[in-house]
Amino acid sequence: MKRLTVLAATLSPLLMAASCGSGYSTGGDGNDAVSTPSPGADFDGNFAITERGTFERPWAAAFVPGTSVLVITEKAGTAKFVDTATNRLGTITGLPEVDYGGQGGLGDVAFLQSEAASTIDSRTIYLSWAEAGEDDTRGAVVGRGTLVCEVADECRIEGLDVIWRQAPKVTGRGHYSHRIAFSPDEQHMFVASGERQKLEPAQDRSNTLGSIVRLNLDGTAAAGNPFGDEIWTYGNRNILGMDFDAEGRLWEIEHGPAGGDELNLVQRGANYGWPTRSNGDHYDGRDIPDHTADDGFTKPVVSWTPVIAPGNMTFYEGDLFGGMAGDALIAGLASQALVRVAFDGNTASEVARYEMDNRIRSVVEGPDGALWVLEDGPGGRLLELRPE
Repeated sequence: MKRLTVLAATLSPLLMAASCGSGYSTGGDGNDAVSTPSPGADFDGNFAITERGTFERPWAAAFVPGTSVLVITEKAGTAKFVDTATNRLGTITGLPEVDYGGQGGLGDVAFLQSEAASTIDSRTIYLSWAEAGEDDTRGAVVGRGTLVCEVADECRIEGLDVIWRQAPKVTGRGHYSHRIAFSPDEQHMFVASGERQKLEPAQDRSNTLGSIVRLNLDGTAAAGNPFGDEIWTYGNRNILGMDFDAEGRLWEIEHGPAGGDELNLVQRGANYGWPTRSNGDHYDGRDIPDHTADDGFTKPVVSWTPVIAPGNMTFYEGDLFGGMAGDALIAGLASQALVRVAFDGNTASEVARYEMDNRIRSVVEGPDGALWVLEDGPGGRLLELRPE
């Protein structure tokens, strides 16, 4: 059960203007009092939900470390920020030109925890997006710049340079992946590189399609990669969630075809089998052999059929939701839910599913442990979740 509260009277006029209308599409792959659970109490599954504005096809969100400011990317190539403490909404300029269409456009946003401070002033910002190439081709890229915030309702990005490109660029507008995750020591950046719906390149290490790459923070290939280039893992399909757990292990979640969404422990040099093995089948009904113990590929830790269609994944670190620390929360698109997964060593299992009644693109944890959820599509709402 959920309870929805709508923040209205306390919203700034600028945020109110941006929030009017709540159109929603199912297409495509506050100030109210809330109770605080007693220490040690397990979360009972009941959310108090406060609407905090609407956005146009939002794709990713990240808090600027040390602040209450949440940066949100919109797929068509725009970005905004919300100061969740003051309800102030602002725009971000200096964004790249993106190739918008299908699953492509402006993608992930990421910041360095080592730069945490109570004011923004200027911060390093990482973005991913789809970039057009020659002859109707395109590919994912990652750029790095400086986020500068000098006025109340506007920030700008300066010196944004592309530091990594998915290779090769190919036709089509699917499976970019382009999630960004930094190692806990911030020595390396991991980027998810989807197989662009081309299947076989995921088993070919001469390209970076269908892989996770491990880079230095400047986008160059990191030393110690298993194959002497950028690739850290391969045989991946379309990774849309990637995060480190409290033990410093990287996990990823990826879309399967018709069935077979996967949660994987990311291991150096591992081959996850796509498209040779999958626990799902092709969309046209053709069989793909399931994983077996002796198939030579790294197996998913959890597999979902029917699919949950993940939007992103985050490990919960706070204590606002009792008993949830250390669990992963997965934004569900087709499943229209938050999927909660608990871990025991190298094993994991789904332990709860919180119905949200809309396709969920992103879930991130706020500075005080509240959950911030973005719905998918035009007019996607930003929702603040707290225990009821």
